[in-house]
Amino acid sequence: EELRMSKPNNFDVQSPFCVLCGRTDDCPEKYGEKRSYVEYNLTVHYYCLLMSSGIWQRGEEDEGVDGFLITDIRKEVNRAAKLKCNICRKKGASIGCVAPKCKRSYHFPCGLQRECIFQFMEDFRSYCWEHRPVQMFTDKEPRGASQCTICLDLVEHLPVYTVLKSPCCKNAWFHRECLQYQALSAGIFFFRCTVCNNKDKFQKEMLRMGIHIPERDASWELEENAYQDLLHCYQHCDVKRCLCKKGRDYNEPDSKWEIKRCQYCGSRGTHLACSSMKSWEQNWECVECRSIFAKSGTYSKRKKRSLATSEMTNGTTCLLEEPPPKSPRQSSGSPRNFLLQSPKIMCQNLSPCSHLELPASNRVTMSLSPVMSNRNWSLRHKHLRVRRREVCNILKELKVEVKTKTTRLNINAENIWSSALKGFRQRNFSPTNTIEVNFSNCRNRSKTNNSAASKHHFFQLLMLHLQNSSLFEGSSGKNLSLDFQAVKENLYFEAGKMIAVSLVHGGPSPGFFSKTLFDCLVHGPENVKPALEDVADVDVAQTIKMIKYANSLSSLQSTLQECCEFLAAAGCLRPVTALCDKNMLVNDILIYHVIKRITLPLESFRQGLKTLGVLEKMQMHPDAFSSILCHKPERLSAETICDLFTIHSSSDVRKVEGANFWMGYLQDVESGESAVTLEDILLFVTGSCYIPSIGFDPEPTIKFLHIGYPIGNRLLNCLELPITKTYQQFKNKMELTIRNTLRVERE
Repeated sequence: EELRMSKPNNFDVQSPFCVLCGRTDDCPEKYGEKRSYVEYNLTVHYYCLLMSSGIWQRGEEDEGVDGFLITDIRKEVNRAAKLKCNICRKKGASIGCVAPKCKRSYHFPCGLQRECIFQFMEDFRSYCWEHRPVQMFTDKEPRGASQCTICLDLVEHLPVYTVLKSPCCKNAWFHRECLQYQALSAGIFFFRCTVCNNKDKFQKEMLRMGIHIPERDASWELEENAYQDLLHCYQHCDVKRCLCKKGRDYNEPDSKWEIKRCQYCGSRGTHLACSSMKSWEQNWECVECRSIFAKSGTYSKRKKRSLATSEMTNGTTCLLEEPPPKSPRQSSGSPRNFLLQSPKIMCQNLSPCSHLELPASNRVTMSLSPVMSNRNWSLRHKHLRVRRREVCNILKELKVEVKTKTTRLNINAENIWSSALKGFRQRNFSPTNTIEVNFSNCRNRSKTNNSAASKHHFFQLLMLHLQNSSLFEGSSGKNLSLDFQAVKENLYFEAGKMIAVSLVHGGPSPGFFSKTLFDCLVHGPENVKPALEDVADVDVAQTIKMIKYANSLSSLQSTLQECCEFLAAAGCLRPVTALCDKNMLVNDILIYHVIKRITLPLESFRQGLKTLGVLEKMQMHPDAFSSILCHKPERLSAETICDLFTIHSSSDVRKVEGANFWMGYLQDVESGESAVTLEDILLFVTGSCYIPSIGFDPEPTIKFLHIGYPIGNRLLNCLELPITKTYQQFKNKMELTIRNTLRVERE
């Protein structure tokens, strides 16, 4: 009788009511599992029992109801029968607000309806609508709306009960209901931030804000035969003309009618005979994959990109291992031609091609338009220099955070991505520590005076590798690609982090961002309008062109009919009644393909760029950072090197011809009248063949001394030059010393 004291008059025998809340609802997502115990004449919602204020688990797990003793439950029902719910005004309110001096009590379902917070952790506290915990919003928080990364619908950036923001990602917002369903499905082992994959910080905040995370495995792991469909092999011949008389689905192993699947996508097939294949060992690519690889220029390297042959290192698939691109050709009359043939450049896998002062998005193999005058080119060149000096000063401000404590990275130059990823993920790695690099595959360990050279070389190889990795797409001005394996392994975050660390620690300018990618990072994707040039997929680009240049309504409708599957996937399938509708349609397709499709990679990449405060500075100084992220570094010239070095005050330049000899020698090197290059000179003095975005520390200086041969002091970035009587003596000594020094280092 005690358990029935709060039973309503309209009680339905077929739907037993909960002894604590008095409701018959059976909704496990909201109230927990509804359990009935005939032997005790008891029905209770699990959450109602768990959150009740006057009861504790005093028994073992197999006693009573999950450790709640039946006698204790009866006592709790009696206690609650005396308390009136402050929401529905009925008795049986077993849950009370834990805030000091607050006397509100309520049923669990009533509390949910009134937006109370129930914390499913520790001692299972409950807070009423007035005292519930809230998330802090600063004035700098972006207002407006963004996509909930679970349901992909818009969520308003408001401090309300139904909206939650991620504690680890600045621009990640969720619907509370979406998060709760995600938590119930993923369980404690798989519930994490959908953007950056953070688990501990994310779960702690969500538990504080009343999200219940069950202590069990994910629902998809518990479902029997959940992955059975993955064992199904595609068996269908997709070539235009199938020769098999028994049909396209016929498959006879160990014969010419055996079906071979595409080695890349696995979702297309062919009979061996239909594609003139003599044996099963031959590789076959479907038309779609072959077109993508051929048009993107990586068809000849496709075997290295195959996941089937991906190198495994420390459990991480090396999706990004890929050789650097070939250097572009220059005219035979170019004074830089000899540089491209120089073993000093090519042996380091460096690309000396990257010196055109054009935005990455516009950089193609072409000569400058004759309309562009030398004066305009010079002004633009000067403008970029000013911006880069501004970036240099900004990065120096960020470098103040870097401590003298060192972190050593052991790098294998032949496997740059895997070894870099391992180093950045090691437990003792911190972006604020001074980085030392040791190339583990070198025969001789790096000496102290070569540590700077190793670090410069490492960052250069890493940036070059990232530029050509599968994380980015496009010919020169690159956007982020959509690589689900990389999203799963959080590689976009690591890439952003590596670029930020490289900029602050003396690495080169990346220089390969498209304007669209840069604007998404700086101004937010919602404020960016992509162009057709941003589409790297040749098939998608061709489809958009057909829509854009349709000259009649009938041809437009015919084109839309042909690509209806693609439009449906992009959420752009709609009726078209006028030719002018194509403009809005093209714009929507571009926004989907270039921006919305890569929402998760973009946000993860942004989080990585926040390392050391780089992204914040990018947003404060967009024009300055555009000069190093969207433009290739300025090619080295005699003027650049001359401006880079300051003649030391101890040198009496007026009494020697050293300064004139030095400038004359730089001009000879630039014009190709020397066996060394300007990169060699810089490498000889600083250990770097490029000028870092942050500049050199200390700044390079020159001393003219009475010594036999030039000396490059890499600790001080100081070039000590001999005082000679003739220019030819000066030139001979420079070339002999620099060539021999760098040759010994390479060996």
